[in-house]
Amino acid sequence: MGKILHYGFTVVCLFAYFYGITGQTCEGKCGQKLDICSCHVTCISLENCCDNFKEFCVDISPYSGSIFGGIDVVVLNATFNQSSSVTCRFNEEIVTEGYVDAESRGHCITPLLYETGWIPFEISTDGTTYNRQGSWLSVHPGKLNPRFKVTLVNSSHWQYYGTPNVGGALRMTWNTSLVRAENVNIELWGYREEGEPYSASWTAEWKYLYSLARGHPNNGTFSFVPSVAEAPFLTWELGCLRVSPSSYTDGKRDVHAVWSEDHALAWHLEEKFREDSAAWALDKCQKWDLLEKSWPNFLEETIDCPCTLAQARADTGRFHTDYGCDIEKGSVCTYHPGSVHCVRAIQASPKYAAGQQCCYDSTGAQVLTSDSIGGSTPDRGHDWGSPPFRKPPRIPGASHWVYDVLSFYYCCLWSDNCHYYFTHRPSSDCRTYQPPKAGAVFGDPHLITFDGTRYTFNGKGEYSLVISNAKHFVIQGRTEQLTDQQSGSGTLVNATKLSSVAMKEGESDVIEVRLDPLKDSLQVLQNQMPLSFTEQTWMDLKGVFVFSPIPHNVTVMFPSGAGVEMRRREGTMAATVLLPKEFTNSTQGLLGKMNNDPKDDLVSSTGETVPDASSPEQVYSFGASWAILNESSLFTYDSKYLLDSYLFVPKHDLNFSPTFTIPDNPDDPLLNEASKLCAGDGAEFCRYDTLVTRSIQVGNATRVSFSSHATIAEDLKTVISCGWIAPPSNGTKEGTTYLQGFTVKFSCNSGYVLQGSKERTCQSNGQWSGELTECTDTISVADNTLGIVLGSVIGALALITILTTIILHNRKHKRATQKQDEDPSL
Repeated sequence: MGKILHYGFTVVCLFAYFYGITGQTCEGKCGQKLDICSCHVTCISLENCCDNFKEFCVDISPYSGSIFGGIDVVVLNATFNQSSSVTCRFNEEIVTEGYVDAESRGHCITPLLYETGWIPFEISTDGTTYNRQGSWLSVHPGKLNPRFKVTLVNSSHWQYYGTPNVGGALRMTWNTSLVRAENVNIELWGYREEGEPYSASWTAEWKYLYSLARGHPNNGTFSFVPSVAEAPFLTWELGCLRVSPSSYTDGKRDVHAVWSEDHALAWHLEEKFREDSAAWALDKCQKWDLLEKSWPNFLEETIDCPCTLAQARADTGRFHTDYGCDIEKGSVCTYHPGSVHCVRAIQASPKYAAGQQCCYDSTGAQVLTSDSIGGSTPDRGHDWGSPPFRKPPRIPGASHWVYDVLSFYYCCLWSDNCHYYFTHRPSSDCRTYQPPKAGAVFGDPHLITFDGTRYTFNGKGEYSLVISNAKHFVIQGRTEQLTDQQSGSGTLVNATKLSSVAMKEGESDVIEVRLDPLKDSLQVLQNQMPLSFTEQTWMDLKGVFVFSPIPHNVTVMFPSGAGVEMRRREGTMAATVLLPKEFTNSTQGLLGKMNNDPKDDLVSSTGETVPDASSPEQVYSFGASWAILNESSLFTYDSKYLLDSYLFVPKHDLNFSPTFTIPDNPDDPLLNEASKLCAGDGAEFCRYDTLVTRSIQVGNATRVSFSSHATIAEDLKTVISCGWIAPPSNGTKEGTTYLQGFTVKFSCNSGYVLQGSKERTCQSNGQWSGELTECTDTISVADNTLGIVLGSVIGALALITILTTIILHNRKHKRATQKQDEDPSL
């Protein structure tokens, strides 16, 4: 029935478009499909929008900005009356004042928020009726481009201000175009969390504290010599600076402004800090230590770190680059000296919303806090926050600062007492880390299952790549016919390519990634709505995260730890699916059953196993069985081509017959080039695609995709760890890699003698070889030696005495016996 209604709606809308019978309005109906026109975003490409779609379902520029708000956004493609009084309402509760400019365009000012992600907003021109709708992307301050923030010049100077030899003037700069005013106020805002932790009374607050300057020229720079804050502001230790027009009263919320990042307010702390910062910090550190002991232990539910840097970078479903320590951006690891790259667990822990951070050195080995101040540290508050946000410890950025970063300043940076900090934030090693399994689809589609089975299925249609009912997880793939690349005529060839991948988990947003037919890029859709990554590379969506650093690459991450990577290469799409161990024995579809047994990978949707995986025809029948239904489709059909080619026809094109084998034609001019290009493991895929598509470029893209998958599979192999091993008391150790095959050597300080193993090697069973190593002082050794010698001497003398006594006794007894034998009368 749903299928018939879908068809009927499409026909009605197309009829309405061609005959101009609209008459319906999108006012208050954005996202809906009306009887004779549409207010759904797909109406743009289907050309069946209601006349006032753009007027009421608004686009804005910019579409994203800092969680702190203050961004002036303009409403595009809509007209406002000059006399209108514009107000904007975010999340149905936060109202800000907007305005209409000289070109009759409406503007909204974004508010300070306690969450990241897409925030719905509405616009009113009468203060009562909010009839225009749109969405705003709220961004973590650490992920925001620096040009949109106030810059704290020499930021370490700000955060160490008042410690020995750090003083003088502080300086800040900003882009003057971000504040629409001739004069500005420089304000300090503070952040704190109050109430009983992990209870309903736990609340978060950003609050205006005081102004550093009023009426300052908007020239993009401000310098000052900070003085000690007055009461009651001394207790605020975390905050940020806001530059806003002087026309507003001090501390007025949600006005046009630009903010700095949040930071430790060393520069305004009390006089005691400046008199003896180390003592002040130690006192804070010890009080934090007591608090941590009274709070729940979140370490029990944090995910284990990957064993190597290669694993950490390959496990993209569960870990993502830490923006504060990125090897691709120069490895500026301020809080992790000695590390070259860190990653964070993408998902917060389930109960306490805690985070995990894993850092690695230049050898690719994990750095542990037991060895270095720059080691990996878990977090009571995940730096990126976690849904549903809004309440501690889930506030993006700020909660992490309160519970994990300020304490690091107290114990490690402002004083030398890191042992307190690392007692509560010890590195997680990798002894229980289980790498995910990877499956791949690439080229004319060639597939590699999670258990390593390789095959080619070049059907045309829409198919189930992965179904996991246990995890409520679905990935679908669409294939379309390839063209002859050599002729340039667009002639179709009897082969297909992956052109779109759609996926969801549970009640998450549906994410579709597809080849953009108009650009050399990938297009990302969220619930059928195109997403733009021109301003941001990371997006927090409902039940899913999406990362697209460049137009050719997209990574989608789900709460289960599943990750899907899409890459565009030479007009084709390659997809890698990463599934954690929890998916074992719960998957089916074209990528097989994940259970370490390749024999049952090719099982049809009806439960039949392919008897001969080398038979292209049998494999083709198996693949065709996984064609989806319209009722279960996650795809977007927003063009006549997609409607005609995929929605209104069978999901598996029965009229399409692929080329199963390539004719062995020695006269083929591409044969020699293909042989040179396609060598080694996976050559058969490269060769097939080169000769079928008549394109060296397409064949090379297949070769690169296969090689990339092979690298990921190699990086994700299980690594054995024996865990951290301590140096002996009064001694040292050489080596901080605790993986199979690595050896740690021990030595003793002067005046001590080594007892036990001088070196220990991590074995394949996860145990260290040898015996416990100890360092004993030489006096004790000498005393022990003397004791042993004296004991031995005394023992020997005693033994001699006993033996002598026995011998004399025996002799006496023998003489007595002889006498008795000679004189029986005795």
